[in-house]
Amino acid sequence: MALTNTQHDAVMRIYDDIRARNSHIQAKRYEETVAICPEIKEIEDAIISESIKEAISRINTVSSSTNLDEFDTAIMSLTEKKKALLESLGKPSDYLDNIYTCPICKDTGYDSHGAKCSCFRKKAIDLVYRDSNLKNITADENFSTFSFDWYNNTDMDSATGLTPYNNMHKVLEVCQSFVKNFDKDFSNLLLYGNTGVGKTFLANCIAKELLDTSHSVIYLTAIELFNCFMNSDFSKGDDSYDLSYLLDCDLLIIDDLGTENGNTYTNSRLFYLINERLLRRKSVIISTNYSISQIEDAYSERIFSRIISAYEILKLFGDDIRLLKKMKR
Repeated sequence: MALTNTQHDAVMRIYDDIRARNSHIQAKRYEETVAICPEIKEIEDAIISESIKEAISRINTVSSSTNLDEFDTAIMSLTEKKKALLESLGKPSDYLDNIYTCPICKDTGYDSHGAKCSCFRKKAIDLVYRDSNLKNITADENFSTFSFDWYNNTDMDSATGLTPYNNMHKVLEVCQSFVKNFDKDFSNLLLYGNTGVGKTFLANCIAKELLDTSHSVIYLTAIELFNCFMNSDFSKGDDSYDLSYLLDCDLLIIDDLGTENGNTYTNSRLFYLINERLLRRKSVIISTNYSISQIEDAYSERIFSRIISAYEILKLFGDDIRLLKKMKR
């Protein structure tokens, strides 16, 4: 999942295409406008001429006492005249300015401080997931296709005093609230329960809603997650891995926690990831077949403490929906 150098180059090609497209639009605007009002070209030529004269003057002048006020006044006068002409044509005053899809990075992918722009991160994640299972799955697994019909309203769970049907109403309400308040309230979810009770389905429902509102979402099974870490920590060569996306994406979904081959390495990397995202206030959804006591036994005290204190714990129970669907065929 993590971005490789090859994928980074692919993202930069996207920016090349954006700049080329915007440059083409700007050139067409200029041609059409000058055809209607040739005086605009005369003004732009005058601005270029004044700029060249000022540059030559600075080069040839020993002292730095060139008359900047005179130059600035001349350029401002020409610029205002150009704006007035554009407005007289019914065009915005900035109609012929450079066009940027992202005004922050000016379509370079990097801001003025040399850091990756937020639009870069979004493009990178979109690139990785353009043909991924997540985007394909969410077409079928989303809130609009969610059904309570798979949850019976007769069996009572002794721990909660709820039937699967009533419990799922409460769980769904929490998940929808998570989406609704995503940009206002920082929160994390732990979905736990037996196989086939809808944990992954609900995570996909949330993922779709956030993807549709231009949030960056990364979905990984636990096995894929730790493979990413191993590729980053132990891979050699130019096709190295950048794990910053695991830390910076708006939502990270870790599915089937507990299916990985757990050891001190995976424990340390999981703690790092969970803790770092808490510090950055970046949300995580974890799904697992483990019970709370099994999570406590399987992972370090530090991991368990972070999850218990910073995650909303949602227990799912009921019949195996995958099995029920197969039986209905």
